[in-house]
Amino acid sequence: MPVRKIVFCAAAAIVAATNFANARPDTRQMTCAQTQALIDNRRAVVLTTGANTYDRYVRQFGNECDAPYVPMVDYVPTRDGQCLVYRCEEPSPMVPD
Repeated sequence: MPVRKIVFCAAAAIVAATNFANARPDTRQMTCAQTQALIDNRRAVVLTTGANTYDRYVRQFGNECDAPYVPMVDYVPTRDGQCLVYRCEEPSPMVPD
């Protein structure tokens, strides 16, 4: 295999890996307002929240969660502290007292 082809393939792999990593916004690099606006604009988005953590966050109102899941409060780290967001979760069953 010619050296140029190897170099091109290696460069393409690096670019692809870089683009893949940048495809998921990182809440730690955004303010809380930016994070909430991104979720509101996209209705649902997968966000990086830590070195090895990510999840799908949704608007509070809308049908972004499949039944029986509903938007539940969660907090993610942002540049300016902890930020209230919503994540699809199955609600706890109501148990009478």
